[in-house]
Amino acid sequence: MLLEIRLPQMTKLRLRKIIAQPRYIFSIFVLLALIASARLLVGSALSDSPNRVERTNFYNNYVIFQQSFFHLIDGKDLYVSFPNEHYDLFKYTPTFAAVFGLFAVAPDWLGFTWWTLLNALILLAAIYYLPNPRDQLLPPPPAKTINLGNYAKGFIAICCLFDLDTTLLGVQSNGLMAGLIILSVGLLERNKYLWAAFCLVASIYIKLFGAVGLALFLLYPRQGKLALYTLFWAAVLGAAPLIFVSPAQYGDLLVSYWNLLAQDHAASAGISLIGLLNATLALPVNKSAAVLIGAVIFMLPFCRIKNYTDVKFRLLMLCAVLIWVIIFNHRTESATLIIATVGMALWFVVGEKNAMNLALFIAALSLTSLALTGVAAWFLWQWLGDRWKIYPAVAVGAAVLLALVASDIYFGFPLKMIYRAYIEPYSLRIAPCILIWLKLTCDLLAGKFSVAGEIEEPLKIKN
Repeated sequence: MLLEIRLPQMTKLRLRKIIAQPRYIFSIFVLLALIASARLLVGSALSDSPNRVERTNFYNNYVIFQQSFFHLIDGKDLYVSFPNEHYDLFKYTPTFAAVFGLFAVAPDWLGFTWWTLLNALILLAAIYYLPNPRDQLLPPPPAKTINLGNYAKGFIAICCLFDLDTTLLGVQSNGLMAGLIILSVGLLERNKYLWAAFCLVASIYIKLFGAVGLALFLLYPRQGKLALYTLFWAAVLGAAPLIFVSPAQYGDLLVSYWNLLAQDHAASAGISLIGLLNATLALPVNKSAAVLIGAVIFMLPFCRIKNYTDVKFRLLMLCAVLIWVIIFNHRTESATLIIATVGMALWFVVGEKNAMNLALFIAALSLTSLALTGVAAWFLWQWLGDRWKIYPAVAVGAAVLLALVASDIYFGFPLKMIYRAYIEPYSLRIAPCILIWLKLTCDLLAGKFSVAGEIEEPLKIKN
């Protein structure tokens, strides 16, 4: 096996029980979302500023989303600055503004708590909705079927915790984005094409890069039906703003949205391949050319039509989508990396087990996710679990919380200086994502994925 860890028998059983039990992982995700919401609420409550914009700066993104709904119903342009209400600009579709009214009408504390829970639990539900041993999936030849057991899914979920915490504290939509794309594949595997199309169209109306996920439709039969379902949901969701504005106003909003996107594309590079090249080569990189080349490379594995019936091939293509939309996204930031992290965790579980893949995955966790405090969480959980007989999920949740607090202190020392001097200015956090995506693409083109049966455990634990 790939990685061996020697642990006492009791520790081994406790660890496996937590990772393999969905209810424990669910409890951890709920706890993480509630802790994030509490930290936002406390931070705002402790602010002594009379300025509401400064008081709500702890959850500024939520205020942007919230106010976009009220601007929509007031007939205002969503894509101009509102400095008396919040920092930054609204950069989502009018449909997102209309649907966010479900949260906007609630008090701030309740609205952003619902929002963080939605982001965390949609992602977790999507992970657990991937193929598992009890499902009757698409009918590929029996020799080419595989299953993701609860242990593997729990491992993927745990790998996402630290990046999920980042996006939850930013009150971002990235957990929801990753969840919708992954959930669409789970639905496709079960022939639920109508709802699979809904998930992908919904992701596009949140952030346009969700459109990359439409490429996954090529891997499944009845593509004509998928196309019709996609057009149907695009029309239904696209019409949502018309509940509040006239068609003429809606047209003006779309023009304003397009102009904002054009300006934003020209102004930023983010933590992306383009940002990495700009920083390391000190040369301007043509963004459109880079994305075009990336798109061509991304599409190459689709030439292996004979492998479309292999569920492992389909899952690895899902990984390619999740990673690609981050490394070629000029707006990638720390809170966005959760999408690539879940893709890399799924790749590590589904892909070949070898030293190179292990090294790349450790680099991803250490550099991209910056989950180095996961080691602290592990030892804290061991310490708690060995001394008190308490509900395992509570022990892990407490360990994660303490690790996050410890990280605030830890990053104030040499690691933070290294991060600010080298990792941040050179966009090095994206480097493992790029290497894993290239390795994944090469493996897909070479056919290094056709292993039948249950997916291997990501960790082998010995007594």
